[in-house]
Amino acid sequence: MGSRKHIVAEARKEAKKKIYMAKLVNNPSSPRKARLIADAIRGVDVDKALAILQHTQKESALKFRKLLLSAIANWQAKNEGKRIEDSDLYVKSIFVDGGRQMKRLRTAPQGRGYRIKKRSNHVTLFIDSRKESNDKGAKNTEEVNS
Repeated sequence: MGSRKHIVAEARKEAKKKIYMAKLVNNPSSPRKARLIADAIRGVDVDKALAILQHTQKESALKFRKLLLSAIANWQAKNEGKRIEDSDLYVKSIFVDGGRQMKRLRTAPQGRGYRIKKRSNHVTLFIDSRKESNDKGAKNTEEVNS
């Protein structure tokens, strides 16, 4: 029998196998601008989200597209033998946090200097399969009914 720490660590490891995510760190745009793109693809099917990001004119949209492709690749690595088309993947959640701020000085009149904060952000993207979550829900309702 393993120690309590070992059991908890194994449980955490098993839970991570069912989470499909990708992170983008220090994206050089403000979090406010990036949240506009994140709101556009939250809860949307992966194929539609890729199309939205392809045709969005914002600078960060290309980086978000690459991030979504990375999350899909992570899903494929954990689900060998399954097809993406059959699994009905969607963007489960996406959030944008503030990142590091570079502080710069801009010259101003009469020998002064104005401070500028060059903001960056961190993006975390989770994808999931609608079919697997529906199967889990069906099992739970069967247990309740019996």
